[in-house]
Amino acid sequence: MVPGKNGGWDVRAPGASRASAHTRTQAEATDRARDIVRNAGGGEVRIHGRDGRLRDSDTVAPGNDPNPPRDRR
Repeated sequence: MVPGKNGGWDVRAPGASRASAHTRTQAEATDRARDIVRNAGGGEVRIHGRDGRLRDSDTVAPGNDPNPPRDRR
């Protein structure tokens, strides 16, 4: 998910030239990206800030988290 050229936020797959979705807010884009990744079988959602730098990432099940939590309650 990256800032859109004309405002708002674009949900874009890695290496894609076109956006899968465009939303007004970053929260809406995060939710939409998680839905898209979940429907595709899981994986990573990478959240970029307005400056284009990676801000956060989230693993959507059944993705393979490289750093799973140690607490297995």
